[in-house]
Amino acid sequence: MKRIFFIITVSVFIVALFAFTGKYNHQQIAKPNPVNDTIHFEGEKHFANIRQLTFGGDNAEAYFSFDGKYIIYQRTNAKEGIMCDQIWMGKVPAPGENFEPKLVSTGTGRTTCAYFYPDGKHILYGSTHLGSADCPPVPDRSKHGNKYIWPIYESFDIFKADLNGKIVKQLTKTKGYDAEATISPKGDKIVFTSMRDGDLDLYTMDLNGKNVKRITNTLGYDGGAWFSPDGTKILWRASRPSTPEEIKEYKDLLKENLVAPTNMEVWIANADGSDAHQVTFLEKANWAPNFTPDGKHIIFCSNHEYKRGFPFNMYITDIDGKGMEKISRDKGFDAFPMFSPDGKKIIFCSNRNNGGTRDTNIFIADWVE
Repeated sequence: MKRIFFIITVSVFIVALFAFTGKYNHQQIAKPNPVNDTIHFEGEKHFANIRQLTFGGDNAEAYFSFDGKYIIYQRTNAKEGIMCDQIWMGKVPAPGENFEPKLVSTGTGRTTCAYFYPDGKHILYGSTHLGSADCPPVPDRSKHGNKYIWPIYESFDIFKADLNGKIVKQLTKTKGYDAEATISPKGDKIVFTSMRDGDLDLYTMDLNGKNVKRITNTLGYDGGAWFSPDGTKILWRASRPSTPEEIKEYKDLLKENLVAPTNMEVWIANADGSDAHQVTFLEKANWAPNFTPDGKHIIFCSNHEYKRGFPFNMYITDIDGKGMEKISRDKGFDAFPMFSPDGKKIIFCSNRNNGGTRDTNIFIADWVE
């Protein structure tokens, strides 16, 4: 769900929970005819040499390998028979090269939140394929006043696979949702979200799935966590229902394996969960946070400027939430930012240059201080 996902409405908010049935081989995503749109908006002074890597469908949560040479992401494209998200990876193309991704998940069930291992030889991701080869059903929002909600599928578990897609280990086996995993740059811990104790909390575990430890304990959705570059801190998105009405709604939805991610803030803590505190106080949906390479700033996505709930744009603050700067200007959806390990590039997902469709694509740019 990381991540996750994204049309130019509130439901553009996250693509991380779509997926597909059927198996697909390595393929190149072809560029369509030019459209009257742009990949670089006025005011985006921190971006240079922007390049669009995907063309069509919902492409989201694109993250660099530890050496910065590859990216991994999740993709849905009904026109190609990819009915809900599967995991794809490809080499970051040099100028003049094509981006040629290949499928590295099973091609069954629904997947989400992929990440590279530090060894550069393995990946992890969440998947429902053990529950069923089919895409799990989407929730009926009409039963909940057409509120925007995410499904928290009980069949999600986290798997380790090689770069050819062969699963080498199932990392989680508990009942309930396990997903949204990332790995510390120190190469010692995985942080992930789980429902195993009845709430959506953050946990850490070793790279082999051992020594699981719960690190958040406050009622509300804790998810999409990232480690700082030195591995000493974590950032994540969190909801904190406080009134009796909010608490009841949250718990009632959770009983149905649902969550309403429309009111979230960015939180920070030490890597063991200690000294947890709120960074943003913007209201609405503030999420997809990540650290800048210097570890002193935070980049995140938010719709706080807009009463109607969109657009979503990206912002940077220091780790105390001060000195906020807006860095993207799409009028639809910009999210899932990640810097390359050397800090020279940024990758993100956006509705820009989609010709008025609902497509979300991956963009990479040089970062300008």
